[in-house]
Order: sequence, then structure tokens, then C-alpha cells
Amino acid sequence: MRTSREDQTLSIDSRAQGDARMRYSSDFRSRGREAWDVSDAALVLFSGGQDSTTCLAWALARYARVETIAFDYGQRHRIELRQRPALLGALARQNSSWSERLGEDHVLDLGVLGQLGATALTGPGEIRLEANGLPNTFVPGRNLMFLTLAAALAYRRGIEVLVGGMCETDFSGYPDCRDETLRALAAALALGLAAPLTIETPLMWLDKAATWALAEELGGAALVDLILEDTHTCYLGERGTRHAWGYGCAHCPACVLRARGYERWSEARGAREAKTGS
Repeated sequence: MRTSREDQTLSIDSRAQGDARMRYSSDFRSRGREAWDVSDAALVLFSGGQDSTTCLAWALARYARVETIAFDYGQRHRIELRQRPALLGALARQNSSWSERLGEDHVLDLGVLGQLGATALTGPGEIRLEANGLPNTFVPGRNLMFLTLAAALAYRRGIEVLVGGMCETDFSGYPDCRDETLRALAAALALGLAAPLTIETPLMWLDKAATWALAEELGGAALVDLILEDTHTCYLGERGTRHAWGYGCAHCPACVLRARGYERWSEARGAREAKTGS
């Protein structure tokens, strides 16, 4: 397992907040599973958005076998799910080693989430803040269920590492994206499976500008262009207008975060280039 700072490839200010990559691991090798086969593999929660695409590239740069998983939970739109095959193919074409490492893709039906109650992500309606301070785009239990099912699949596939794009720096306040939530969940899942489990969250302490910087470090201009053209972030499913930062409505919280991060990253990049004369 990779735990050292030398493994970090980032040179960004967010590192001062802690490791750019957070790890949550629990190891229960002794509980009745003899000669547990530890493989250099990871299962990435890959929705087809900016963050999960960046996390997939991060995993492909580090693990010998990388599988992907997504969930059809009755989303307001299916654009992210439709974007996924093209993104997987493009990532494989961009880097021959990534192509060799990229393994099976899994899409699970999780329609029960939409049956538990309407949110602005699972039905029509204006996006707004609720009385509890959370936006009505929050789907209660979504990431908890995603990671639980991903852990069950990983167990079957002989994979000990889950990779997710959760972040509590530039985010909408969702409690199931927080550091403390994932620490507790990793421990509970490892106990429940009686097996080693690590949840990697490369973006946990990165703002959106640093997420763009990470994509450039991982895959250069080609990966940045792929994220701009083919990933989808917009809550409303808008892909009619191409902005500098990609497609979207430019008004929903997800678009605002993505656009603001791209602007800050572009400005910082331009300043560095001007300083170095490149």
C-alpha cells in the first residue's frame, strides 16, 4: 500500500492542509481468511464527472488493475452515465499503460434511492437551501450506499482499495463527503467484511483549482481537454452551451464550483507561464 509523501505528485498549496490524498484503512487479515491475496488493484467510483474522472486517472497511475463502478439511482438526468463509455475509451487511448491497467466496468441499479424521497437530484424542482442548511440536492445516504455496495463488489473481485472523489474543501456541505464520515465507514465496512479495506480520496483536501492542477499533472493537456469536453457536472443536465470550463448551465452549485475552480487554475497557470517565459 502507498502511504508515503514521496508518492505524492502534487505541488499545490492545499498540501498544507494535510496529505492531498486521504486514506482510511482497516485491516482484519486474521479473522478466518487464511493467506488473503493482496492484489495491487483498486475499484474507482466513476460517475462520469470531473472529480471521478480525475480520480480514475489518479488510480490508473498507481495501481496495476483498476476497475470502475457507477450507480443508476434514478438521477434527474442520465448524462453522466451516458458519458462514461466514451471517457473510459478515451483514457485508454491516451496512455498505453492505462489501457493495460483498466479493467472491468460495473453499473449497478440503485433505484431504491429515488424511492426513498424526492430531492433536486432525483426529480424536478428548483435547487435551494433547506432549513437544515443543506441544499436540496443532498440525497441522504447516497455515498454511504455507494461505498457499501462498492466494498461488497470489491470483496468479490479480490480488491482491497476503493477510490472516491469525495471532498470537503470546495463542496456543497454534504455530510457523507466528510473526512470523519469516511473514516467511520471504512472501519465499519472492514469489520462487516472481516477483510482489509482502504478508501482513498485523492481530492479530500483539494479545492477545485487544485483538482484541475492534479488532472494536468496526471495526464497533461490531453486529460484536461478530455475533462473539459466529455465529463459532465451540471445538476440540470445542460450540455447545449460550451463554456471555457466545459458544458453546463453555469448557475447550479456544481457548475459554479467547476467554473470558479477552472478560472483560478487558469489564472495561476497563466501567471506561472508568464513568469517562466514559457
